[in-house]
Amino acid sequence: MFRFFTIKKWFVWSWLGSFIILSSLWVQVEIDVKINEWFGVFYDMIQKALAEPNAITIQEYFASLFSFITLAGMYIAVYVAISYFTAHFLFRWRTSMVEWYHSVYDRARKIEGASQRVQEDTIKFTRIMEGLGTSLIESIMVLIQFVPILFGLSVGIPIFFFGDWEYGLIVGALIWTIGGTVFLIVLGLILRLVGVEYDLQKQEAAYRKILVIAEDDGNVRPKKIDELFDDVRKIHFLSYLRYLYFNIGRIAYLQANVLSAYVFLAPAIVAGVVTLGVMQQIIRAFGRVEGSMQYLLKAWPTIIELASVYKRLREFESQINSAEYVEVEDK
Repeated sequence: MFRFFTIKKWFVWSWLGSFIILSSLWVQVEIDVKINEWFGVFYDMIQKALAEPNAITIQEYFASLFSFITLAGMYIAVYVAISYFTAHFLFRWRTSMVEWYHSVYDRARKIEGASQRVQEDTIKFTRIMEGLGTSLIESIMVLIQFVPILFGLSVGIPIFFFGDWEYGLIVGALIWTIGGTVFLIVLGLILRLVGVEYDLQKQEAAYRKILVIAEDDGNVRPKKIDELFDDVRKIHFLSYLRYLYFNIGRIAYLQANVLSAYVFLAPAIVAGVVTLGVMQQIIRAFGRVEGSMQYLLKAWPTIIELASVYKRLREFESQINSAEYVEVEDK
């Protein structure tokens, strides 16, 4: 699966491409920091304008809006360009995988679900890696940039439960995030979501195979097809039920998460020791830090799917290597 990074043929795409993607993500985070600063200045200006008529001019107001449009335009341009590049990067990764599968397909074709592994799972693997990989790296970069900002903004501001402790907001975000993440990971393990996803794909592959055989063989009994589809139905219904339980916990936590920053800032807001602009900066920075810390929590359903795809491909490659070993032994 990771030959893309070790085969000389793909060195330029794999390593230089990775560097370009990482650099673009850093630029996006830098722009996001500038946007966060803009929110503070803009809302302070709004507070000033609402407190006293004509305290600001219409030119100042529109100039502030234009500065946001400029930053947003830069962000969109970088995002669109790197999304296009990443799509090509991932297709090269997929190509490196299927080239090897093609080279050993004489052995691979004898393995149950080989066509699905080569065609469907390779594209699933690269697409999921795109979302999870870039999100993880961006989350780390956001933490590097926004944690110092949050430290600076929270100095001297009373925080619920932590009082005037300067690290209160960061520690509060950490406790809230780790608690929620651990809760959902344990819930996912209890419900065995990775296993049920793997079983679902296995039953779908068996059903698909019998349908393909039935296209060419009129002697295939419809009863057998119906029996396989019954297995597909059962595993789907089981997955629906388990995801129902998981989503109850996940959505409840994410909804409560909306209020977390306001709860921690309650003493400062009630005491009136922060301006509207500073409050907006803190809430947005807190949200970015908290969101990055919640990477595992928010990406958990996708991580489950990736784990299932990885498990199938690893099993497939092990079977190919085992078949090669058997052939050598026979000779």
